[in-house]
Amino acid sequence: MIKTILQKEDPALHKVCHAVTNFDAKLHTLLKDMTDTLKDSGGLGLAAPQIGILRRVVIVMDDDEQYLELINPEIVSAEGEQEGFEGCLSLTGMYGIVNRPMKVKVKAQDRYGNPVEYEREGVTARCFSHELEHLDGHMYYEKCGRLFSEAEIDDMLAKGELEEAEEE
Repeated sequence: MIKTILQKEDPALHKVCHAVTNFDAKLHTLLKDMTDTLKDSGGLGLAAPQIGILRRVVIVMDDDEQYLELINPEIVSAEGEQEGFEGCLSLTGMYGIVNRPMKVKVKAQDRYGNPVEYEREGVTARCFSHELEHLDGHMYYEKCGRLFSEAEIDDMLAKGELEEAEEE
């Protein structure tokens, strides 16, 4: 079922999420709803608090367009650096320039509680970093000096001031 994505002002987005301890049908329904919502939104990642569920659950679409389910995720290593435009489904139409690791290794649990690890680079590493911050009540705009509208980005692209703008 497609859920409503909460926006910046909602208090749920600024709270620390609780660990998942029950790997049951209720969790499986949450994962399906989150995946459906993410697919419908056209985004690359979604954290449970973005739909009002204060649990440590994240869905990320990787470079192969597979949806990775991360339960109780944590970043165990990060390497390098990348700077680029980032957006958020909970702050529609606005983008900021954010510095993130180029490569990230995440350990988590799957829908059955089994340990899993993913190591990704580039956009997927950026997405891991972005989504896991949601679980601790943070949003990307806390890391950037200024927010840009889509019109401002289009104008910068037209003037040749930007080579490429990436959206999260």
